[in-house]
Amino acid sequence: MKIGFIGAGNMGGAILRGYLTTTNINREDVFVSEQNQEKAEQLKAELGITPAKDIAELVALCDVILLGVKPNNFETVLPLIAEKYSTDKVLVSMAAGIEMSFIEKYLGAEAKIVRIMPNTPAMVNEAMVAVCRNANVSDEEFAPVFHIFKAIGKAEEVPESLIHCVIGVSGSSPAYTYMYIDALAEAAVKNGMAKEQAIIFAAQSVLGAAKMVLETGVDPVQLRINVCSPGGATIEAVTILQQNGFEKNIAEGFQAAVEKSKMMTKN
Repeated sequence: MKIGFIGAGNMGGAILRGYLTTTNINREDVFVSEQNQEKAEQLKAELGITPAKDIAELVALCDVILLGVKPNNFETVLPLIAEKYSTDKVLVSMAAGIEMSFIEKYLGAEAKIVRIMPNTPAMVNEAMVAVCRNANVSDEEFAPVFHIFKAIGKAEEVPESLIHCVIGVSGSSPAYTYMYIDALAEAAVKNGMAKEQAIIFAAQSVLGAAKMVLETGVDPVQLRINVCSPGGATIEAVTILQQNGFEKNIAEGFQAAVEKSKMMTKN
């Protein structure tokens, strides 16, 4: 299988590097097309992948094409893809606000399209990736594409109708989590801890708590109850957070991201 990346910026580059470090794919079978050819050559030197001279060449050579350009560039890039696209190829889009039906207008109703919604922890191979496909992508064609994203963290197949929800719960939520870590660290600093050390304490606690949820299978509410000994320090903190609307604030932030995603959508 030959894989091509059109654009290897922050997210596309994170997926590219993560995939290369966790699989045994022949790196010469991984292609990249960049607007800046010098950047493409740098990726060749760094990663051993193959620069394509342009988008048309990459599309002609590859079985799976990952489109990592910004949403406002789709109307420019999709016609270039269409020049060499054929229905034996799968196009993967990672752009927020671009529905698969929008891409079908350029590539045709028979086009095989997968849409993903990753998040920035892809940079450390801890992504959460939502993956959806149109009706033209068979299980056999979908499996190797899905594997790309399982290689950089966790991936779940969802219907496209849930993409707005995904943006709220995982696409945008690293930002909320960074706010939480920073607030904990700042509070620790006020109590005498150095900022660098406080960040380690706060971030590792978040990482550990997340692993407890994922690896034990215990409901997060029960895990929280388990930590809260009657009359202890933890239940005192939890009570104050609840009184100040902690859960309500998170839910309202989540919904704001969902509504903005809906407003941005092109179909």
